[in-house]
Amino acid sequence: MFFRSGKKSAQDISINEPIETDKSGNTLTLMDTMAVDDTIIDNLDIKMKSEKLYGLLDSVLTRRERSIIWLRYGLGGGKPLPQRVVAKKLGISRSYVSRIEKKALQKLRGQFDEEE
Repeated sequence: MFFRSGKKSAQDISINEPIETDKSGNTLTLMDTMAVDDTIIDNLDIKMKSEKLYGLLDSVLTRRERSIIWLRYGLGGGKPLPQRVVAKKLGISRSYVSRIEKKALQKLRGQFDEEE
């Protein structure tokens, strides 16, 4: 009976069980070899905030403000563009792009803070 009960648990391994020793003689456990990703919560938080921000872009900003933010920050996988390039694309001055961008960011920040 003893051998039968031992046979059932023969394949069980503890993550704290030593599996090897290093050159210094220190034991290496299975837990030591497992990769632990401590940033899962941070990545999830960033993803949730990003989704919220994309929703606010459509609901809070005007079409012009939205296009300037998309171009300036490379949203949607695009390359971030300098103000002078955005200004040329939209046919407006660089200083006007700057003012619109600043106003749009203030709107987004205010709405984002209200909803948290």
